[in-house]
Amino acid sequence: MSESGAPHRGWRAALGVYAHPRVATMTLLGFSAGLPLLLVGGTFSAWLSDLGVARTAIGFLSWVGLAHSLKIFWAPLVDRLSIPLLTRWLGKRRAWMLAAQLTIAGALLGISLTDPTEALGWVAAWAVLAAFASASQDVAVDAYRIEAVGDDLQGAMAATYVFGYRVALLAAGAGALHLADIGSWSGAYAGMAVLTLVGIVTTLAVREPKVARDSGTEETESRVLAFLETTRSRGAWRDLQAWFIGAVVCPFAEFFTRWRWQAVLLLLLIGTFRISDIFMGVMANPFYLELGFSKSEIANVAAAFGLAVTLAGAAVGGLLVARFGIPRMLVATALLAPITNLVFVWLAGLGAEIYGLVAAIVADNLSGGMAIAVFIAFLSSLTRAGYTATQYALFSSLMTLPGQFAGGFSGWLVDIIGYAGMFLTSAALGIPAILLALWYWRVTLTAKATDEGAL
Repeated sequence: MSESGAPHRGWRAALGVYAHPRVATMTLLGFSAGLPLLLVGGTFSAWLSDLGVARTAIGFLSWVGLAHSLKIFWAPLVDRLSIPLLTRWLGKRRAWMLAAQLTIAGALLGISLTDPTEALGWVAAWAVLAAFASASQDVAVDAYRIEAVGDDLQGAMAATYVFGYRVALLAAGAGALHLADIGSWSGAYAGMAVLTLVGIVTTLAVREPKVARDSGTEETESRVLAFLETTRSRGAWRDLQAWFIGAVVCPFAEFFTRWRWQAVLLLLLIGTFRISDIFMGVMANPFYLELGFSKSEIANVAAAFGLAVTLAGAAVGGLLVARFGIPRMLVATALLAPITNLVFVWLAGLGAEIYGLVAAIVADNLSGGMAIAVFIAFLSSLTRAGYTATQYALFSSLMTLPGQFAGGFSGWLVDIIGYAGMFLTSAALGIPAILLALWYWRVTLTAKATDEGAL
C-alpha cells in the first residue's frame, strides 16, 4: 500500500504527460466508449417519440441502458475469456475492444435499417445488442487504460478519456438530432455507425499493454488450485470450478486479502465520494427553471459552457495527479465538492442573475471535472493485474449507486426545506467522503514511511 501516483515531476514535466502517445490515444478510445450511450438512451427515446411510438413502450425500452449498471456480471469474461482468432492476433484487451466496436457498428446499422413503427421488437433487439456491446467495450477500455500506463499517468489518461467521451455525447446527442432534422432518423443512425470507425481504427493502431501478473494474484489462485486438489472434483468439472473461482471469486478475494478490514472503508469511500454532486445534480435543472432562468440561458451556460468547464477541470485534475499524486488530490477534490455546493445556496438567495449562474457553473463543473479525473485515477490504482476488468467494474458500479439512490429523495427534500436547504444537505453528505479520503491519505503515507524504513 504505497502512495499511488506519488509526486516526482515539476510543473513542466507534469504538463508534458499529455504528450504521451497512450495518453493522447485515450481521447479516441473515450470517444468510442461514449458514442453508443445516448444512441440507446436519450437520442433513442427522442427518435421513438418523434415516430409516435407509445410512451409506455419508450419507457420499457429505456431499460436497455441497465446493461451499463450490470456489466459487473460479465466483466470476469473480459478478464479471462479469449475470443477465437482475435485474442491471438490482437491480445486480450484489444480483442474485446474490437469485438465490441464491431458489434456496436452492426447493431446501429441494424437500427437504421429497421422501422420502429413496423418492427419495434427488432429495434429493441438491436438496441439491447448495442447496449450490451457498449457496456462490454467500457469494461475492456477501462482495463486497457489501467494497464497501458503507471499510476502517475492515470489522471491524465482519465482526463483525455473524459474529453473524448463528452465529445462523443455531443455527437450522439446534438449531432444525431441535427442529422435527423435535415435528413432522417435512419440516416442519423447510419452516420453514427460510420463514426464507430474512430474506435475500430484506434484499436487496430494501438499496442496491447504488456502486464506481468501480480504476485498476490498468483498466490490467491495457487490457493484455489491447492484447495481443489483436496476435493473429489476431477476432469472438466474441476477445470470449470477452477475457472469460475479464478475469474469471479478471486478478484474480490484478492481485494479483501490485500486490504483486510480496510477494504470496507475503501468501499465506503468509493460509494460516498460522488454522492454530494449526484444528489444535488438531480434537481439542478428544475432549480434553474424555478429560479427564473430561461431555457436558452440554461442551455448556453449550464450545458454548453458547463461542458467546456468540466473538460478544463478534468485536464487540471490529470495535471495535478501527475504533480502531487493521487492521495492528496483525492482529499482536495473531496473537499471541493461540498464547498462548491454552497455556491448554489448563494445562488438561491441571489435569484435569476446570469453572473450568479455562471459563477455556480464554473465552481461546480470545474471541481466536478477535477474530481472525475482524480477519482478514476484512484479507482484504477486499486486494481491488480489479472483482475483489472472485474475489479474496476465493481468499483465504477459502486461509485454511482448510492448517489443515484439518494438522489431519488432530492425532490421530496426540496418540497420540505426548499432548494437552499437541499443544497446544504448535499454539502453535508460530502463530509464522510472527506474523512475517508483523509484516512486513505494517512494510510498511504504510513505505508510509504514503512517501505522507506525497510530499505
